[in-house]
Amino acid sequence: MRTVFLKETSSTNDDIKQYLSEGENTVVCAERQTKGRGTKGRSFSSERGGVYLSFLRFYENFPASEAFAVMTHAAVSVCRTVEEFGISPEIKWCNDVLVKGKKIAGILIENILSGGFLRASIVGIGLNVTNPLNGLEDIAISMGELLPLPPPAERVRDSLIAHLAQESGLSDYLHYIRFLNRPIRVTEGEHTFLAIAREILPDGRLLIEQNGICRPLSAAEISITF
Repeated sequence: MRTVFLKETSSTNDDIKQYLSEGENTVVCAERQTKGRGTKGRSFSSERGGVYLSFLRFYENFPASEAFAVMTHAAVSVCRTVEEFGISPEIKWCNDVLVKGKKIAGILIENILSGGFLRASIVGIGLNVTNPLNGLEDIAISMGELLPLPPPAERVRDSLIAHLAQESGLSDYLHYIRFLNRPIRVTEGEHTFLAIAREILPDGRLLIEQNGICRPLSAAEISITF
């Protein structure tokens, strides 16, 4: 696996696309991003002291219907990384990694599909180590806040790369799920309501119960009551 190290870039997810034609699994890392992106086009604060990388992985005969596994592996890799340093994480559906109810990382995935198969995926990850949170302290947390002697960002980066290079499955993902059978607040489009989270289905959908009726969610945002 090729690894590219940059001092600064606009976005590692953008940089890594130049390697799409080469067919080799690649990681691009940067000490700082000037235009880091989160989900739904949101900006992602990326000051020095954090881990910012994108992982380009190629596949053969990988059905597009199983692409949820890309997301679960990314979330599990982040969880295993922070656990290595003595931090206990959990996953909020579908790929938010939380510690003490706050996000410690952001994950952005771009899949390249062809003929019903997943050709490649780009997994962008930003992990808070000792970087400033820039006013996001109410919703975000860093390893520096949780540990008396936080590790250097380079050591955390190398651990994350190692975990991304390994394999994981749905059972590993479910190991970090803590909110099932608990009340959640669901935002589906412009509609917000309370429900009970019951199960994460093999295809990645979240089964919820509302007023005694169960149904799966494909795309929605949830808030967990801590």
